[in-house]
Amino acid sequence: MTAPADLAALKTHEISGRVQVMEGQGGLPKIVLSSALSTAEIYLQGAHLTHFQQRNERPLLFLSRASRFANGKAIRGGVPIIFPWFGDRADCGAHGFARLREWTLARTQSLSDGAVRAVFVLDAAADEAPFHAEYCVRVGDELEIELSVTNTATDRELAFETCLHSYFSVSDIAAVEIAGLQGVHFLDKTADFALRQQHESALCIEAETDRVYLDTEGAVEILDRAWARRIVVAKSQSRSTVVWNPWMEKSARIADMAADEYRQMVCVEVGNVGRNGVTLAAGATATLGARLSVASL
Repeated sequence: MTAPADLAALKTHEISGRVQVMEGQGGLPKIVLSSALSTAEIYLQGAHLTHFQQRNERPLLFLSRASRFANGKAIRGGVPIIFPWFGDRADCGAHGFARLREWTLARTQSLSDGAVRAVFVLDAAADEAPFHAEYCVRVGDELEIELSVTNTATDRELAFETCLHSYFSVSDIAAVEIAGLQGVHFLDKTADFALRQQHESALCIEAETDRVYLDTEGAVEILDRAWARRIVVAKSQSRSTVVWNPWMEKSARIADMAADEYRQMVCVEVGNVGRNGVTLAAGATATLGARLSVASL
């Protein structure tokens, strides 16, 4: 793995009162974005968004207190970028390499509406299928994230899966319902990828849950009764939605997650995975986006 970027060089992207570059946990470079209404933190490793919080509100994202912050190690929580594959791949690890590599901070901007934006880029290594990825984080009264992937080859297609693997902070998983997926077919990864359909109007999580919902473009809502808040996950150019909670037994086996933390989180992820994966012609670009907002319930 490459050494973390030099902080002094990164400070050229700072904007007074809006963008700050600092050393984060484990000595990893971290970018702090501050708008008039909210703040966010992004690590260059994985362009990993680890924190978003509106003023006078609870944090939106869950981050494990046991997460490792080390060069080349995945961060547990926030919004990992999953690319170019989703799930496990023999001899290649889980969820691709984008979340493990250091991205480049390309530009920052303070916007006229009070929001602030940062753009991160990642290019293929010499032995990989050629691509160029850009990840834009816009912090205002809502959180907007968008990943664009371009096939930079001139003579071949590029096939991949991608997902913005959002971990959301909740009061207690027992007080949460997930709405917006009624009638949608899903692959149940806890039952050997059996294809099933959700009939309930809202999903209540009462055991290990790992579902890949297919062919769905609608927004999803996380209804948190105890905190009286609604998290809205609005999708852009996404045909898959993933819902995950490891529950008690699996959580206890995850080294970088405290055993009881499954109660304080749920993943609702926007993506294009499985049969919704992307194939790009030479020179073409595909984008995947999410707009995350919070309202009173």
